[in-house]
Order: sequence, then C-alpha cells, then structure tokens
Amino acid sequence: MDPHMHLSPTVVVIFGGGGDLTHRKLIPALYNLFLDHWLPQEFAILGVDRLNLNDDAYCRRLRDGVDRFSRRGKTKDLEWGQFASHIHYQSADFTDAGAYAQLSEYLSKYDKDRQVQAHHIFYLATPPSLIDVIARQLHQAQLLAQKERSRVVVEKPFGRDLDSARRLNRQLFNLMSEEQIYRIDHYLGKETVQNILALRFANSFLEPIWNRRYVHHVQITVAEQVGVEHRGGYYDHAGALRDMIQNHLLQVLCCIAMEPPVSFEADEVRSKKTDVLKAIRPISREQVSQFAVRGQYGRGVVGGQAVPAYRQEPDVAADSTTETYAALKLYVDNWRWQDVPFYLRTGKRLPLRVSEVFVQFQPVPHRSFPASAYTTWMPNRMAIRIQPEEAIQLRFQAKQPGPILHLRPVQMRFSYKESFQAPPPEAYETLLLDVIRGDATLFMRGDQVEVAWAVVQPILEEWSAHPPLDFPNYAAGSWGPEEADELLARDGCHWFAPELSDR
Repeated sequence: MDPHMHLSPTVVVIFGGGGDLTHRKLIPALYNLFLDHWLPQEFAILGVDRLNLNDDAYCRRLRDGVDRFSRRGKTKDLEWGQFASHIHYQSADFTDAGAYAQLSEYLSKYDKDRQVQAHHIFYLATPPSLIDVIARQLHQAQLLAQKERSRVVVEKPFGRDLDSARRLNRQLFNLMSEEQIYRIDHYLGKETVQNILALRFANSFLEPIWNRRYVHHVQITVAEQVGVEHRGGYYDHAGALRDMIQNHLLQVLCCIAMEPPVSFEADEVRSKKTDVLKAIRPISREQVSQFAVRGQYGRGVVGGQAVPAYRQEPDVAADSTTETYAALKLYVDNWRWQDVPFYLRTGKRLPLRVSEVFVQFQPVPHRSFPASAYTTWMPNRMAIRIQPEEAIQLRFQAKQPGPILHLRPVQMRFSYKESFQAPPPEAYETLLLDVIRGDATLFMRGDQVEVAWAVVQPILEEWSAHPPLDFPNYAAGSWGPEEADELLARDGCHWFAPELSDR
C-alpha cells in the first residue's frame, strides 16, 4: 500500500489510555505509523481513563513509553511535538453515562471544526470485565449507530471458556454488527505469521507436498524465558492453555493447515481458518491425558540467574494449581491432513524466548545410496521462526565434497533482516493500521473464537475437575515436564530444539 494513499479522517479513542498496554504498545505503534506517514492526515488520539491528568501531563507519560518501548528508540523533540499535537485526554469513569456524553461532544466538535466526518475507533485496552460495560454505554450514547464509521477493538482474552465467549458475542451482537468488532490477537500481526500465507500461496513449489502424503508431523512452539512478571493476579486465573494455546498457537496452526483462499478478502480468509478449527478432532474428557500435558515451573536457573518457583511469584496463590506449561497433540480431520499430528507447546521460564514452527517431512520411500553415505542423514524439515529473529529455513541432503559419496544435511535460509535490510514493523503497527483501513483479515471473527474455545473446552473441564498432584513438575530453565516428551515419544517423535541461530 502507498503510505500516502487517502485514508479517512480518524479519531482513535483508547479506553484504558493510562494503562500498561497503551504505554508499552499502542502509542509506540501509532507513533511509528505517524513517522512512516501511514496515519491519515486528519487524525486524533483520545485517551480515556480514571487518572486525573491534563493533556500535557498525559503526553509526557506517553512519551516516556515511546522512548522506552519503540523499535526506533528515543523520540526527537520536533517529531514528537508534531505527533503530540494530535493527542488529548479525558478523565472518566467507564460506568458513567455522562462520560460518554462528553465523548460524543468531543467527537462532534472534532468533525465540525474540520468539516469532516471522521471514523471512530474505540479501543478497549481494559480488563475483560469492562468490555460489555463500555460497549453498552457506547451504544446508548449512539456512538455505534453508524456502522461504517465506528469500530470497536477488543483485546484478548475474549471470554475464559466456550460459554462465556458465546455470551460475550451475544452481548456485543445486540449492540453492534460483526463488521464493527475487531477481536485482536497480536500474533496475527507478526510479519512471519503473515509470511506463512505468502510462503504457501504465492509460491507453487510447496502446494503439491503440503499434505498428509509428504508431511510427517508439525510442531508449534512458543517458549518464554520470563515468568508471570506483573501479571500474577491475571495469570493465576488463566493459565497457559487459555493465555496462549486457545488463541495464539491455534491461529498459527490455522495458517499452516488452511486451504488456499479464493481471494484475500477478510471473510474468505477467516472462513478458511475457521474450517481448520472445525476439523480438529474432538478430544473427550476421558482422552485428555492421552492428548494434553500440563506443567508448572519450580525454582531454577534461567539465563544464568536463579529464579523463584511460580507459587512464589507476586499475586500467585501459595498452593496454585494453575499451569504455566501446556502441550497438546491435535489432529485435523480432513483430506489434506488426516492422521498428521500437530504438536503444540508453550510455557514460561523455559530456556529461550522463541516462537517457531517445524514442518517435518516424510522420509524418502527408498534409500538408493549405500549405507555408508547416510551416517548423518536427517529427514527434510522446514523451520519457520516467528520470533525473535524472523526467518525461514529448509533442511535438505547434499553430497559432501570429496571422492567418497557422503550425504549430510545442509540449510537453505531466508532472513528478514538480511533480505530486506530493515526491521519489520511491530505487530500492533500492522493491526492498528488495518483497523484504520477497515481491513478485518487479521482479526478473529465471532464464530472463529467460539470454535477455538470448543477445541480446548474438554481439556479445561478435565483439568479443573482433577487438580494436579505433582506441581511444580519442571524446573525453571528446563524445557518442561517429562510427560511432554512422552507425548511425542509414543509416536516415535521428539521435540525439536530451536535451530535458527540469531545473526
């Protein structure tokens, strides 16, 4: 897209404008979009929160966040001054109807002063309990009446189980239409997640082998070195299955497994992803132990530093049974993927921060070379790294130089940094721009969210009904509990270590 293409005048209203998400992610993303000339010529940012601040104090607070968290580093006075002139602040109680009347007045005045009809983006950077409250107040204030001009962005978690997700969808649908709702999952804004679709559907060489005949299995790993940090109160009521697998990892699985879309219209792409989720083989509660593993970290060493057990973290119950690690084996029951296992794992306090997809191909059906040529033979494998270094690597066999026939695995590697000589945008930059443009391709649709919850619901129920007796069951700094290794070993497989080295 041409950065200078016409975009409609837009006002971004951030509920929770004084919070951590706004400070760390949203304003740095909007500032980078401004510097790269991606924002509309006419735009405004209105932070709404309970804090008692004026515009100047609010801008100073936001600048600190940009200086600390922007990929560009510290701001420059002239550029920040130009950006900050578009920022305003409103102190408000989210439950007070008067605050929304004041908001309506601000938006009307903005249009009148500039003789425009701006689009309104209401970003709910708030706890989940406030989603319905804010949406209902926006509806009552007639701020959602023009669906082509108003959009509501909802952060995860969208519900905490299937029933609550369905209930929240019903509540929102009573107030606005589906096309106004942008359920954000920042993983879908990451360049390499998007590049999975480009890799698959912009190149012809992969499609003939991207199926059960040639793929042995798929592994998706999202590993974190950190513990719960300042999120103990939230995390202890969520856990790894809700916090990561139900949304992030299942969305990556959809990108790997989906059928080619007819077009890249938002609903077409989202329908193909939903088809994948619908095709995932149901796991009954009686089968959970065969397909799912949970863990919780104890004390250990991460990055050379001794770290406490999960139960010793701030705001975590001393006898907590919340899982900080989860691993699943899933099957996608359709013509393309029947009986190909998809292994998913995520955890906190693991040895590395890395998100990586491995596509393990079937071994060759017949080895024509003499046995002496295969001393280091390995099957073909594709590694797709989502973070920290966006890259794609393909492993294949080649003859080692010399007079004796000897095969060894070699790597063909693509790196964003090396190929494009520029850092990719942050995920929130991509997603915020898509909301401004009205492009919902990278956002979860209501039915998609519910089907994703349906996949993990039996596991949630079984784990809730039978608390673990062996927590903590893996040391901080390890790759998780032994049961996760056994999950793959039963199929003759093992978890792959990250193989894309940072350069």
